Amino acid sequence: MTFQSKKLPSESAIRYRAAVQRRPFLLFGLPFISMMVAGSFFLTPATAIRYERHDKKVKQMTQEEALSIMGNKRKVDPKEEYYRLAAKDIDNWEQKRIERLPGEPDGIL
Repeated sequence: MTFQSKKLPSESAIRYRAAVQRRPFLLFGLPFISMMVAGSFFLTPATAIRYERHDKKVKQMTQEEALSIMGNKRKVDPKEEYYRLAAKDIDNWEQKRIERLPGEPDGIL
């Protein structure tokens, strides 16, 4: 048993449906596209606010700030570290072999 609505479509709905079949872009496509464009203009400020909030959370920091966040162990001057490491004698170094755990490959094929 099927149930059907006893309410008949109105005369204006019948005329609109017939007109859409004759001019589909003008009566359906154009209003749809204009609604999408208007929606994008309406939602653009909301999207901008969302990205601004995200940008406040993610902030670019200098190298000194990044080093200070890493636990405040000691102050590090990158230039001083560079010159300290560059002053080492690179011709007089000793190669050390690190002990491996039993069964661990040593990287040699």
